[in-house]
This record gives sequence, C-alpha cells and structure tokens, in this order.
Amino acid sequence: MTQHTSATPGPSTALMTDHYELTMLQAALHAGTAERRAVFELFPRRLPEGRRYGVVGGVGRALDAFERFRFDDADLAVLSDGGVVDDRTLEWLSSFRFSGQISGYGEGEIYLPYSPLMVVESTFAEAVLLETLLLSIYNHDSAIASAASRMTMAADGRPCSEMGSRRTHEEAAVSAARAAYVAGFENTSNLEARRRYGIPTMGTSAHSFTLLHDTERDAFTAQVNSLGRGTTLLVDTYDITEAVRLAVEVAGTDLGAVRIDSGDLGVLAHQVRAQLDSLGATDTKIVVTSDLDEYAIAALAAAPVDAYGVGTQLVTGSGHPTVGLVYKLVSREGEGGEMVPVAKKAKDKGSIGGRKYALRRLNARGVAEAEVVSVGTPPENDGNDRPLMLPLVTDGEVVGRESLDDARARHAASRAELPLRAQSMSRGEPVIPTLHV
Repeated sequence: MTQHTSATPGPSTALMTDHYELTMLQAALHAGTAERRAVFELFPRRLPEGRRYGVVGGVGRALDAFERFRFDDADLAVLSDGGVVDDRTLEWLSSFRFSGQISGYGEGEIYLPYSPLMVVESTFAEAVLLETLLLSIYNHDSAIASAASRMTMAADGRPCSEMGSRRTHEEAAVSAARAAYVAGFENTSNLEARRRYGIPTMGTSAHSFTLLHDTERDAFTAQVNSLGRGTTLLVDTYDITEAVRLAVEVAGTDLGAVRIDSGDLGVLAHQVRAQLDSLGATDTKIVVTSDLDEYAIAALAAAPVDAYGVGTQLVTGSGHPTVGLVYKLVSREGEGGEMVPVAKKAKDKGSIGGRKYALRRLNARGVAEAEVVSVGTPPENDGNDRPLMLPLVTDGEVVGRESLDDARARHAASRAELPLRAQSMSRGEPVIPTLHV
C-alpha cells in the first residue's frame, strides 16, 4: 500500500475557526497579555456514556491542517470586510507563524478520562488560535476511531470494510475512512481516501445493477465476465436461495464471495453456508452488510460470516458522533515570569491546572493497570511503564508525522495491553482508572 505521510499542499485552514478566537486575540493584544507564555491542553473530561476506552484519531490530519494555518490575503479580506477584528489585529495575523511546542498521544493510542491528548505550549496569542481547528479534527476522528475499534474487536479477526460515505458529509467520509483504517478496518469504499491516504478500496455492485438486467442470471453473468470469478455477488435482491444457486452456476465453485444485505443475517448466513458447501463452493466467503454496529457484529460471532461491511453506525460514531474533547488553558505566565497553573472551577466542567505528562502503568505481565497523569514533571516510571507523550511540533515545525501503518500498529499494540474486560460490549466504567499524581 502506498503510504502518504503528509497531505498535498492545500488552501489555508486559518478560517476554520470560531469568531471568538480572533476577538480574544484582539482584546489580548490591546491589553498587553497576548504574548504571555501559555499552556493549553486538549483532553476528555469523561468517556462517552458506557464506553470503556477511547481511541486517538486525527493526529496526522491535525498536523497537516496546522501547517496550512496561515492567514493569506483572501482570509484577511474576509476578516477586514466583515469587521471581525481591527487593523492592528489584521497586521498581527498577516505574519502569524506558530513558534511553540506541541506534544501529545500518538495516533491510534488508547485514552481514558483526563488523558492529555495534546499539550500546546507557546504564547496565548499563538495557542488560542488553534483551538477550534484542533478540536474539530480530534473530536470527529476520535469518535470514528473509537467506534471502529469496538467493531474490529467484536469482529475478532474477521475483516471489516468501511462503507459509510453516503451517510455523512463528503469530506467527513474521507476522514472517517482514515480513522477507521487506523483502528483496524481493512479497506474502504471511498476512492478519495485511496487517493489522499493510500487506503485500500473495495466494492463490486449494488441492487440497482441486478435490477438493471432482465434476469438475475444476466446480472451475475455480466459481473463475472467483467470482474472475474473472484468477485462478490449480491444475493438478496429477490430470493436468496435461488440467487446462491445461480451464483455458483454462473461463476462456478471458484466464486469469491456472496453478500447478504438484509434479513436475519445470522440465520441466513447459516443457510447460505450450508447451501454453498452442498454445491461444492466450500471456499466461497460470506460477506454481510446492513446497518451493522459493534453489537450486531458481536451477535454474529457464532455465524459463518467471513467479513463485515459497516456504514452508517461507523461514520456516526455508533451513537457518539463526538467524544467531548475540550481545549483549556492550564498554565500561563505570571507577573514575575513564572508559570502559574490555572483551571476553571465548575462542578461539571472543571479542569486541573498545570502542564501534564502521562504514562500507561503496566503490571509484570504487560497488562495496563492505570493511566497515570502528573503535573509539572513526568510521573515516575517503575520500570515497565510506557510514556505516552510524543513530540509533535518543535519550535513551530512538525516533527511527529508518521504513516498510517505506524498508527495502525500502535492501536493494535495499545488495545492488546488492556485488561480482558475491555472486550465487553456492555456498558461499563473506563477499563482502567486515571490516577493523578
């Protein structure tokens, strides 16, 4: 597979932000506080209800977008014509370049409540501008990656294909395919994801192709003649039993697969498997689709299903289309030049002040026991713990870009560290606690 480690240069991302980021900048410039050193942290206060762990998605996309976060003439004209900020602020934005440091969890990593997924250290002016862009990417991609991880875990080694493009925004479809691939999906139906990120694609035909032809036999013959005997034939347009018989008759026992897209998938899979075997097509695989989620996939564990195609539930985060990540100021420069921890004090939206570090505490068998988060200095490693923070941007330059294969491998290894209860599809508490030290 071709690995794309950076995005093709594209348009500025500077206006993919909220109005108030720029008005805060303007007010801080006038108050003389814009250049104060500051530390912002991107983190989850909690996991989506019932989830036992989350998965970091979007790191690579965020780094690509970060590199294009420049206010060009067209951007500045929008701000000027709309009276969004004053001339002094426009002048500052025209030469904006982030000069600070960014560290965080690698893509594909497991996270828990209060995991410091990203730490941004710079001036207030530079760091505050990145808030909306980073949150929009991380919240979306982490939601998809978290759902995808549960699905691939439930599939227990059987391949999963991402097929949700028609159920979401066209750009969200591309990023969803990428996030799903990080969390273990084998391929996608989305060709733009193939072009942009090198993700393998798959697909054969829909019901409309069968309905186009005078008979189901004609449709199967046309597909086999064009795509070969290894193709996948869709067998639930009319009568499944008759379609399976026709499929083997047309393609022979070398038929690659049949796809079932409706009905009681578990019962039908058993019936189709028995019929295929009786016809001598013992190597023909069974692919199931039809609004699958992790619970439906888990329910099919005992069925003779070889692969799953997942669409709507995947690209909508299987009920959690965002994971509630926030971006908060946790430390800022005081009057004497020292860094002062700061935090919002609210019962349901509180945060913990100070620059964070994190590691995954493992037992002697390499099984995760806790997420350890410390303030000010890295937590003590007892010998076999795993530090989680990686350099992403150093002195304004991206240093943390990596391939999707690296992110996939990280996810597989990180998930394998979790206790066995992480595999439960039932609602529960986070699989390991977060310890603040």
